[in-house]
Amino acid sequence: SGINAEYGVEKFSHRSGSGGSGAFPGGDGLERRLRFRRPQTLCCLTERRSTAPYGLKGGGSGKKGVNLLERKNGQIINLGSKCAIDVNPGDMFVLQTPGGGGWGGEEETVEAAPSAKRKRTEVRGSVAEYKRLQESA
Repeated sequence: SGINAEYGVEKFSHRSGSGGSGAFPGGDGLERRLRFRRPQTLCCLTERRSTAPYGLKGGGSGKKGVNLLERKNGQIINLGSKCAIDVNPGDMFVLQTPGGGGWGGEEETVEAAPSAKRKRTEVRGSVAEYKRLQESA
């Protein structure tokens, strides 16, 4: 009759402003906060923690990602990009994914963007078919 999960999700949100600037700004990263309910080992295998995602054609870099462990006693540990560490009940893992790099500086125009030159493709597959069925109902 109790909760049987190893951890609880306390937050799942956008990292507003983490995408790089540009005529086409980079996408924002995400933030997840996971509170552990049992002793266990946390393993991380992530990227873009020491080098920011770069922008192209004058676009700005996105923000770096961050992996933190907030111990129940208040201690905060920067875990870096790859780690394995024992955690205890009440400890919280904070995962902030990097933002994307932006494309183009102020002088760039929509017509110069790579997406403006691409050919449109038809969306296919099981997810697209499911969506079409839902929209036709």
